[in-house]
Amino acid sequence: MMDDKVKSTRTKRKPRRSNRHIAELVLDISHKVASEENLDDQLRIIVEQITRVTGSERGSLFLNDPQTDELYSRIALGGIEREIRFLNNTGIAGWVFTEGKAKIVKDVYANPHFSQSIDQKSGFTTRNILCVPVRTVRGEVIGVAQTLNKVDGDFTDEDLSLVEAISTQVAIVLQGTIYVERMHSLREQEAEFLRVVSDVSSEINLVPLLQMIMSAITKILNADRSTLFLNDERNNQLYTQIGQGLGATELRFPNNAGIAGAVFRSGQSVNIPYAYADLRFNPAVDKQTGYFTRSMLCCPVRNKDGKIIGVTQVLNKKGGPFTDEDEQRLTAFTSQIAIGLENASLFQHVQQMKNYNESMLESMSNAVLTLDNDGAIVTCNRAGLRILQTAEKDVVGKKATDFFGSSNQWLLDKISAVDHSQTVDIMMDASLQCGGSSASVNSTILPLKGKDDERLGIMLLLEDISSEVRMKTTMSRYMDPSLADKLMDEGGEMLGGQDSVATILFSDIRSFTTLSESLGAQGIVELLNEYFTRMVDVVTDEGGMLDKFIGDAIMAIFGTPFPHDDDPDRAVKAAIRMMKELRIFNEGLRQTGRQTIDIGIGLNTDHVISGNIGSPKRMDYTVIGDGVNLASRLEGANKIYGSHILVSQTTLDGLKSSYRHRLVDHVVVKGKTEPVGIYELLDYHTDDSYPNMIEALQYSVMPWNATVRPDGIRGANCSSRCWASIRGTNVPNSMWNAVIT
Repeated sequence: MMDDKVKSTRTKRKPRRSNRHIAELVLDISHKVASEENLDDQLRIIVEQITRVTGSERGSLFLNDPQTDELYSRIALGGIEREIRFLNNTGIAGWVFTEGKAKIVKDVYANPHFSQSIDQKSGFTTRNILCVPVRTVRGEVIGVAQTLNKVDGDFTDEDLSLVEAISTQVAIVLQGTIYVERMHSLREQEAEFLRVVSDVSSEINLVPLLQMIMSAITKILNADRSTLFLNDERNNQLYTQIGQGLGATELRFPNNAGIAGAVFRSGQSVNIPYAYADLRFNPAVDKQTGYFTRSMLCCPVRNKDGKIIGVTQVLNKKGGPFTDEDEQRLTAFTSQIAIGLENASLFQHVQQMKNYNESMLESMSNAVLTLDNDGAIVTCNRAGLRILQTAEKDVVGKKATDFFGSSNQWLLDKISAVDHSQTVDIMMDASLQCGGSSASVNSTILPLKGKDDERLGIMLLLEDISSEVRMKTTMSRYMDPSLADKLMDEGGEMLGGQDSVATILFSDIRSFTTLSESLGAQGIVELLNEYFTRMVDVVTDEGGMLDKFIGDAIMAIFGTPFPHDDDPDRAVKAAIRMMKELRIFNEGLRQTGRQTIDIGIGLNTDHVISGNIGSPKRMDYTVIGDGVNLASRLEGANKIYGSHILVSQTTLDGLKSSYRHRLVDHVVVKGKTEPVGIYELLDYHTDDSYPNMIEALQYSVMPWNATVRPDGIRGANCSSRCWASIRGTNVPNSMWNAVIT
């Protein structure tokens, strides 16, 4: 009881500040604040003085950020010296700012606006609070002054009036400093803006340009990271070759996918303050990269014609979401750099095309040289150096007249003629003197012209057709290129001549002359090209080598230059597949209203001689011998016996697999005395083409030397009509003597 009286006495004895004293105090604080030019120093002085005059433990002054609707503190006593931000409608300070009314809270834990989590995080215990709005002379609330824990009791109305007077007085200075600081910041941003635009305009390489732009955008908008996507019109993709924080050298996706795709398609900016609350945001990217996206600003990039050429995406503005001002600044910045981006993209495309063309020239087997208008050699590819037997330093930059010399006067005359006439000149199989030796070349000389037909120089193409190259080129058309390489690597022994066992295949189109007359020149060429394409694919698939086309006939070899242990089987399989392909081919002809065709195939296995045969200017790798002749005659014998595939006894004996066949005849080949058995292969037939094939094959066959034929004629060839009539019945087949001539 006594203590209460003492306390009451002390309270009563405490003198009240006079109005004059308060005015002097406010004026003194106002002078101290005005003497500082820096906003941080002004805030520090205000907080120190309010804390001192109210006798409290700590204080803070929060200013309002109108762009983000946040209250922020630039300085606070009590060891907390970092920027604090929160929405301007939360907490006791938010209530005071929103309502514009001062408030004394004697028990903060009983106040519903107070958040206890702040004390829990800081370790500070708040007992009471004095909070007043900071107003300008016009009555606009620009912030909140707050002081915590009065040391001697509770905050009083006198404290409230004093803090209100101080905050009102310093608001004028604060408002001016904030304005000056904002103007200074804007000037710095404008200077940075102009500097970056200037740097961007001077950079032509796309990757460094993108790096520069991304760094500038991130800095200007005070963001965490940013990415600029450009549109690739060739494949409708947005791509970037660098993305801050992504570690990606190139990222591509369809230009209608995701938020960036939506912005590109619509041309409308997207500002997402809280990414995970927006359904358009895909969190899968965050899961992949381990990055957490809070806010996002995505704007289209337009060129001077208003065409959208890309999209800029900026993530996580520091201190809050992106504002309308950020969007305007980003739009202005991207519009300034659009020309630089287009130029860099075009330069990159041109550079890629240049690299592509150079790679293509380097990979060519023909020599390619370019000459300028003065006749100097500008470029020469790798093949040119090889064919001309020279080094780059000895050819590039030299005059064509000096390099080729009088020994190649024909070439210099051609170059001069093309330069004068501006027309292409082609010369086949010419002799070119280079490196002390002679080479056979096909030359093509053509003028180089610009977009407006201005003369740029001359291009010279030289194709090496020396015997080895010509041979390799020719063989690559008829066999697998790797097989041709292997053959060439074997040297002159195999090319000069080799005796080996091979299976020869001949095929021919029936009634070709009649067919040619009905189709005409263009039609028959088109038909043959389609037919040969299918048949040659069958031969090469089975490991055979196309030897040559003989009009409408095909000659193929199985077993040379490199034999297999099953060459007869490969040849037989090829013949059967050729008949099956013919059936498919004819079906296509019928569907297009064209005339179908029929073929015959002959196979024989024998010793043949293979090698590079011909004249010095035209040589081909081929085979010769009686075995080749018999295969050709067996193909022709199909007309006599009404069959499609005939094989010799030697081919049949060499087969490792079983095939449906029947003996057709024993024949004596012209120039031979011993008869040879010939057989028809039937495996290509279907149930529709030969429904009783199995039954027919079960019948026994008469001896080959039967002396009587149904027509009573001895020693003559069996007619195709006779054979066809027997084949169409279910009676045993009769085989007759014949001589194939």
